[in-house]
Amino acid sequence: MQSNTNISYQDAQRLFSAARMQKYLRACGGDPNKAMLLYSYNVHLSQAFFGVVSLFEVVLRNAINNHYLQTLGADWIVKQAIPNGLLEHEADEVTSTKNAYDKDNVYSHDKMVGSFTFGFWTYLFTKRNYKIGGKTLLQIFPNRAKGTTQKMVYSDITAIREFRNRIAHHEPICFDTKGAISTDYIARHYDLIKNYLHYMNADMQQLQTLIMCPEDWLKKVDLIR
Repeated sequence: MQSNTNISYQDAQRLFSAARMQKYLRACGGDPNKAMLLYSYNVHLSQAFFGVVSLFEVVLRNAINNHYLQTLGADWIVKQAIPNGLLEHEADEVTSTKNAYDKDNVYSHDKMVGSFTFGFWTYLFTKRNYKIGGKTLLQIFPNRAKGTTQKMVYSDITAIREFRNRIAHHEPICFDTKGAISTDYIARHYDLIKNYLHYMNADMQQLQTLIMCPEDWLKKVDLIR
């Protein structure tokens, strides 16, 4: 099987490290050409899924923001960064971000919404923050499955965030826990993302017109096994 890349396995070892490439070589039975093909597929999958997760993150944070604008009021991020407030534990981060915008005379609530990490939004679903926020945050998921709880949502959103971080840190996503070629890990998290987009009344088919779709690359990985 010939690799469709212009990089040899030897060059990949030099550029990306022997330890990184060894995972692909071992999974491909010692075939360097097959290993390079798999590496290429993993790169394309990572590119595609970074787009998927990025859209999910934007939809999620905007849904949270719109909800808390209604229930906690205007400028809720700054106002909740107080002792016993929803964002008490994030107060230093909120204050420093606001001060930086104030210094440049460009502060706005919308800028604040766009300034925080996926982790910031994920932690709003912790038991503590869900309670302080009024136990209403699951309302952003009008199509959620019956029996969906705060604990379930926090676990699922955390899993999606960890999937996103794995991609962002350039870790492989095409293996199972034993190092064998597998798309199960990807498919599990892809299903989670699609489910939660549906819960938020977002049309995945419409959103996919904005990004590189991963389905073809998933099929290619499945065929290489």
